[in-house]
Amino acid sequence: MESNSFLHKYLNNASPTGFEASGQQIWLDYIKPFVDTYFTDNYGTAVGVINPGAEYKVVIEAHADEISWFVNYIKDDGYIYVRRNGGSDHMIAPSMRVNIHTDKGIIPGVFGWPAIHVRKEGKEDAPTLDNIFIDVGARSKAEVEEMGIHVGCVITFQDELIELNGKFWSGRALDNRIGGYMIAQVARKIKESGKQLPFGLYIVNAVQEEIGLRGAEMIAHRIKPNVAIITDVCHDTTAPLYNKVTSGDQTAGKGPVLTYGASVHKKLLDLIIAAARKNEIPFQRAAASRSTGTDTDAFAYSNEGVPSALISLPLKYMHTTVETASKADIEQVIDLMYAFLVDFDPSFDFRYIS
Repeated sequence: MESNSFLHKYLNNASPTGFEASGQQIWLDYIKPFVDTYFTDNYGTAVGVINPGAEYKVVIEAHADEISWFVNYIKDDGYIYVRRNGGSDHMIAPSMRVNIHTDKGIIPGVFGWPAIHVRKEGKEDAPTLDNIFIDVGARSKAEVEEMGIHVGCVITFQDELIELNGKFWSGRALDNRIGGYMIAQVARKIKESGKQLPFGLYIVNAVQEEIGLRGAEMIAHRIKPNVAIITDVCHDTTAPLYNKVTSGDQTAGKGPVLTYGASVHKKLLDLIIAAARKNEIPFQRAAASRSTGTDTDAFAYSNEGVPSALISLPLKYMHTTVETASKADIEQVIDLMYAFLVDFDPSFDFRYIS
């Protein structure tokens, strides 16, 4: 199946923040048959457009980048120390295999760690940015540099998408390339249905979310949309060690999560809820304090204020290499975005006070 092939190719490809180009090309190549035109910006955000001549503009958006590492320091003995590119988790690094992306190609390495035999029980060091390190099989800094590795090379974990129990996808970078997959499927669904939208639809795959919503900030000012619906991930809080009191109660497999918060336009959220109920799509609720921490905030507060809403996919183990999401939820997010779009009337008045 073409969409399944795209999912694996797109998710397995590395697309670290600031270096998203290869993933964006995969995404664009897939979405081109379903849109009328497309464009990209200077930093790599990719946009497919249906009805580009329409004055009224609706955005559906996900972000394309994944967390990663940078080479930060190469010791004289050949060991490599790192710094974060986004919210990378130092706790999971030891014993992980990595790809170091260089101008000469990908160089494999490993995050090493002292053997259990030589660690003192009860006095073991925890992994921190100060003590995690990468071994590329070199014994000197010069040898490392001969391999094409230098300060600033980006590093990603080695792994691939797998299926769990026929019900879940698990792997690296579902946050948020699964969102890119979902918005592409919405475009495909619109094309295959033959529906004619009474507005321009901008399918936006933005860069640099993981370091501050930067791609969304740039593209929102370029498109100047009238409405924006963002899809990202949120925490499944049912797994061990999560605290529902602080993180809410969201479960992978129980449907999309709709967030309440200052940047989420209540009238738009109500329309999405109505679409869910009309089409019998299950949904969950969440609340955001101050900001959603997603590209929703960038769109909402852009230009003169853009009515924006967030449809989230519950995700287990965020920012690890085993991020896990429900297949049913993924399909329901796609269905919900599609259902909203085909019924949306661009004459709707979003003003709270008129």
